[in-house]
Amino acid sequence: MSLLLSTFASDILPIFLVAAAGYALARWVGTSARPLTHVVFYALLPCFAFRLLTTSAATGQQFGRMILVAVLVMAAMALLGTIMALALRLTRAETSVFLLVVMFSNGGNYGLPAVSFAFGEEALSYGTVFFLTGSVLTNTVGAFLAAAGRRSFGAALMSVLRMPALYGIAAAALALATGVTVPTPVMRSINLLSDATLPIMILVLGMQLERAAVPARPALVAVAVTLSLVAAPLVALGLTSLLDVSGAARQAVVVLSSMPVAVATTILAVEYDASPDFVTAAVFLSTLLSPLTLTPLIAYLR
Repeated sequence: MSLLLSTFASDILPIFLVAAAGYALARWVGTSARPLTHVVFYALLPCFAFRLLTTSAATGQQFGRMILVAVLVMAAMALLGTIMALALRLTRAETSVFLLVVMFSNGGNYGLPAVSFAFGEEALSYGTVFFLTGSVLTNTVGAFLAAAGRRSFGAALMSVLRMPALYGIAAAALALATGVTVPTPVMRSINLLSDATLPIMILVLGMQLERAAVPARPALVAVAVTLSLVAAPLVALGLTSLLDVSGAARQAVVVLSSMPVAVATTILAVEYDASPDFVTAAVFLSTLLSPLTLTPLIAYLR
């Protein structure tokens, strides 16, 4: 019990305290999350990805394996979600929204800080690759699900090409391949922006949770949350064992896969009018309950 309490206090509670500050800013000051979201998306994440990848000791092959694991975890959750949707006899539109919730976890606002606090820089570098892979899938597969097939392939592809973090990865790959030394003023600027990424992402999480409301189908929300918090960790543990992923990489994969529902899904749900109340409620409830599953999981992975 003391180990669990220590794990919660050191790795989970700080995230919730900063998120609570974001919630308070949105509720009582009226601060909008959108400007900060743009700051994170366009300025901070590219620098964050560049710094972590250029300073990591991991090889390209190890990062490639992380991409593969990320895709397989989400594919397995899609399969489980489809089976559950068939069992519950959901309509096509309901199935699309249900899959949107169970497939994509909150690796950015919540997962990366948790990995950093619990396991350090090496796990964080692996986690960044896993998170960015999930971001690409969210902006393509997630957008298709939210639109229930109404979005063209070209539009989805353009949304991916507009992700600044991908250019941060490309720049890091170029720097590593050529062995070029980044000028000190540039690198210091990148480091400053990178250092701001995690705290601002957690603030945005709290601001976005402030919009949660009671859903029309609470039982369905409970099923989706159970898949996200209970089934996903089991899937990740199984796949990492099957693919022989160990150490810091395994810690990052399992923790990020076990995160609550991705906040980005609420943006897609609102954009395409895909049951936004259901999606927001799933994000809120899964985030609220996540310490109960993440705390023992982090303790186990240690």
